[in-house]
Amino acid sequence: MEIGDLVNLTDEKFLRQAIQIAQRARAKGNQPFGAVLVDEHGVVLLEGESAVNTEHDATGHAEMNLARAACKKFDAAALAKCAMYSSCEPCPMCAGAIFWSGIGRVVYALSGTELYAFAPDSENKLPLGCREVLAHGGRAVEVLGPAIEDEARVVHVGFWRS
Repeated sequence: MEIGDLVNLTDEKFLRQAIQIAQRARAKGNQPFGAVLVDEHGVVLLEGESAVNTEHDATGHAEMNLARAACKKFDAAALAKCAMYSSCEPCPMCAGAIFWSGIGRVVYALSGTELYAFAPDSENKLPLGCREVLAHGGRAVEVLGPAIEDEARVVHVGFWRS
């Protein structure tokens, strides 16, 4: 069984929403990444999209933007019951933000390994999986993914330069 096989239909629904947000980010001229924060009842609380290009901020990743917004709006107890769905595996910076925000679960579509096949810029790679980053934290964060990679890959086609 592959890791992605562990996600359920609800997870897939929210991953597709994150991919739609990634498409929206791309349409605005940003990198194609999106994320959704969902509470334990399946209610979407917040959305985040990449703003790296339009905000001229290298830290403006979808997951980072979402974690920042979530911390401003919800306390740690509420965030511990939430899941972040991401169109792509969170990078080490975003995994750290997820950890520090207190979010309890991460589900992602496209793996970092697959992303790097599209984004060959070797200077901007930090190939450390979110599982590895989060495994070093003082609290458990559930991580599921990759899942629906074929769907997640589509938003990246033609965006990255070789």
